Amino acid sequence: MRIAILTSDNRERFKDYHHPTPYFGPAPEALLQGFAALGKEVEVHVVSCLQETAPAPEKIAGNMWYHAVRVPKMGWMRTLYQGCIRAVRKKLHEIQPDIVHGQGTERECSMCAIYSGFPNVLTIHGNMLTVARHLGGAYWGISARLETFALKRTIGVFCNSAYTESLVTPRTKRTWRVPNALRQAFFEQPPKEGRDPLPGRSAAEAGAGPAVLNIGEIVSYKRQREILEVARKLHQRGLRFEMQFIGGMESRDDYLRNFQSEIAEAQKAGYARHLGKMDLKQLIDTMDAASALIHFPSEEAFGLVAAEALARNLKLFASSLGGVADIATGTEGAEVIPGDDWAGLENNVAKWLEAGCPRPMTAAKTMHERYAPEVVARQHLEIYRSLG
Repeated sequence: MRIAILTSDNRERFKDYHHPTPYFGPAPEALLQGFAALGKEVEVHVVSCLQETAPAPEKIAGNMWYHAVRVPKMGWMRTLYQGCIRAVRKKLHEIQPDIVHGQGTERECSMCAIYSGFPNVLTIHGNMLTVARHLGGAYWGISARLETFALKRTIGVFCNSAYTESLVTPRTKRTWRVPNALRQAFFEQPPKEGRDPLPGRSAAEAGAGPAVLNIGEIVSYKRQREILEVARKLHQRGLRFEMQFIGGMESRDDYLRNFQSEIAEAQKAGYARHLGKMDLKQLIDTMDAASALIHFPSEEAFGLVAAEALARNLKLFASSLGGVADIATGTEGAEVIPGDDWAGLENNVAKWLEAGCPRPMTAAKTMHERYAPEVVARQHLEIYRSLG
């Protein structure tokens, strides 16, 4: 079966056109790893739009070809992706795929899929309709309208959670519940049973208390300031731990500026710090050195970082808002708390700290069974074949 995957090359997002190879978001990258594991069962063509010329290897796996199409700046959002649509359609008519799969409604991929001229499906990675409500602004408002436009015109939509499906079903013809895959690196080595000192902490400091992580770009709907306030209250209760925030600071708004001020005070007091961005190896090493993850956003389509943490046998405290409940169901060590119950979050974390910070033993196995790349890729392939 010949499959065309339309996904964003992150060299475009970060204007990193000199990087020698394409690289993608965590969920599309994991899916492509799964397709690569299927070998000759599938022939996969990955198509991405770039504003500048960048190195484009012919193949990125034995059964996987990569195609970069150049689209000048005028052909992007300001023209509702007309340039991207034309360039991708031209490339797809050369490829002649059996199915076109647009990855995400955040940028050009969904629009290119529905105008491809081939049978097409979409995956929702982030729900633009609800993200626009939280963040506001013209870009997100237009993205939300384009999302609804595309959902109405595709064969069907891959929904990564019950929450996403509830938002999508009224706007499209057909849905399938298929989770995001986790990248293979989370399963290559078993989680470490003991904690190592975290970056920037000596062994003595690590012994002073467990590390609790929060991972994600510092942005209002991820609610890092509110999580930091919970950490402050736990610290005032005399509980020993260190809250570690991992993620970029790209928003440049009042929420970020307030977080920067508050985290500086917390670091002086010794109960929290911001570690910045990390590459994949650093992230996994940091998870293995920690004991828990708090993931408490007000909007989350799936909650990939929650599944990644559980794949390293971290304790999880998660918000009921969004799609994380699907991941937590039937998973050892995963607690879901009503999304605005900050006192409940504080008390649950306090009880866990007082109990000696136990980590789950079987969560990693559960995550592998559900979200390993090949597992999710086979679910995709079954659906593609059913459409033939």
